[in-house]
Amino acid sequence: MHADIDDSQKVMGDDGEFHVVDEAIDLSSTPFEGWVALVLFWALGGVVFHQFFTRYVLNDSAAWTEEIARYLLIGTVFVGAAIGVAKNNHIQVDFLYRYLPHGVSMWLSRFVDAVRVAFFAALSVLTVQMMMKMGNYQMTIIDLPMNIVYGVCLFGMVGMTLRSVWVARVHWKRGYSVLERPESHMSDR
Repeated sequence: MHADIDDSQKVMGDDGEFHVVDEAIDLSSTPFEGWVALVLFWALGGVVFHQFFTRYVLNDSAAWTEEIARYLLIGTVFVGAAIGVAKNNHIQVDFLYRYLPHGVSMWLSRFVDAVRVAFFAALSVLTVQMMMKMGNYQMTIIDLPMNIVYGVCLFGMVGMTLRSVWVARVHWKRGYSVLERPESHMSDR
C-alpha cells in the first residue's frame, strides 16, 4: 500500500472487502415544487407503464394514456422549472460581467432579476387570460376540462414568479448575483 494514502481514502479494507459509507440523505431543503414535480413524474411513469402493459402485454392499447402522459409531462416541466428558478441555475451568460466595472455589473444583474420577475409575472397573467378564454374546452379523449392542464402550468408560472422574487431578494441582500460571481450558489447566503 502507498504511504501517501490515509485510511479515510481507502476503499478496500484490510480484510480485503469493499467498504463504502453513504452520506446521510437530507430532503429537508427540497422545495414544495419539488414534491409536486415528483408526484407528477411518478404519475407519468405509472401512466406510461400502463400504456406499455396494455399495448404489448394485453395487445389492447388504452387510448387515454397517450393524452394523459403528454399532459403529465407538461406539468412536470412547468412545475420543475420553478425548481430551476429557485436554484438559479438556468442558462446564463456571465462573460460580459467579468469585464464590466463592479457598479455596472451589479446594476445590470439587478436589471436582469427585475426582467425575470416581470417576464414570469406576465406569463402568469397571460396563462390566466388564456384559461378564461378557453372556458369549458374539454380534453380530446378524456371528458375533463383542459383548464386542469393549464392550471398546473399556471401553478408552475406563479411558482417561477415567486421564486424569481426570492432570488432577486437574495441577490440584493448579499450584494452580488450568480452573474457577477459564477462560482457562487443560492445556498451561499
